[in-house]
Amino acid sequence: MLRGASSAAILVAEVILSIGDLLLDITIVTDGPLRPDDDRSARIGVGGGGQAANFCAWAAALGEPVRLVTRIGDDDRGRRLVSDLEAKGVEVCAVWADEPTGAIAVLVGTDGANAMATERGASVGLRPDDLVEGWFEGVQLIHVPAYSLFVDPLGKATRAAISFIRDGAGMLSIDLSSVAGLQKYGPTRMAYDLARLKPELLFGTEAEVAAIGIPVEHLAQVPVIKLGSAGCSVFGHRIPAPRVQHVDVTGAGDAFAAAFCTAWLHGATPVEAAERAVIVASEAVTHSGGRPT
Repeated sequence: MLRGASSAAILVAEVILSIGDLLLDITIVTDGPLRPDDDRSARIGVGGGGQAANFCAWAAALGEPVRLVTRIGDDDRGRRLVSDLEAKGVEVCAVWADEPTGAIAVLVGTDGANAMATERGASVGLRPDDLVEGWFEGVQLIHVPAYSLFVDPLGKATRAAISFIRDGAGMLSIDLSSVAGLQKYGPTRMAYDLARLKPELLFGTEAEVAAIGIPVEHLAQVPVIKLGSAGCSVFGHRIPAPRVQHVDVTGAGDAFAAAFCTAWLHGATPVEAAERAVIVASEAVTHSGGRPT
């Protein structure tokens, strides 16, 4: 069952679009190391998550028209997540499913580093024939988390969405997402995907790029290496990040990618876009959760 914006409502010029997960984040920030067979005080928060959805939330916060294509459970959790994202200014094109909405448990350490356990739920069931062509009209750039390529049928739907955008002369941005995901999917297979898809922008950590095993300059027109608290690197030019107190790094990479894409689309050079991106990402780590406050 489809429920989303009408075709008349979505004819907006120069939209950024992402496709993939909209999930529930359960964030647990402990006041120290966990103790085996014992308890530990913590702050526990619940909010929206999913890499594609977080990217869209940050792009909207930066003032960009942005659209998310996702499949989500037709349940109370899913309806609340869609409403919350719409309230942040994101246009949500949702395919409503019988399967439950997914969730991510995010365990945050005292240094802001995190570890995640994910149940993706309904989102991975998005199929090519679920897509509505009008959703992709007026899209200047599609941002694809590699998570959206790793598992079918979502992977097939994502490739179909990319084809819609390419047919309309739109651009492609890909985030490598996860070392574990890349290793499970297959580094050689991912390298082949990148060679076929030819993204204009590619975002990855040093570990993610190393996992593919191909020089980064061969992977995209503008490859961007995310260096965490050290900033980023573009074409060998290192851009330092501002020094901030790290509370939670969840969503910082999505904030970085959203800021880079928006600046680049507005005419910034790759280095200028990276300078903007490290500032936004540094702001993102100063609060708990993966979305702008």
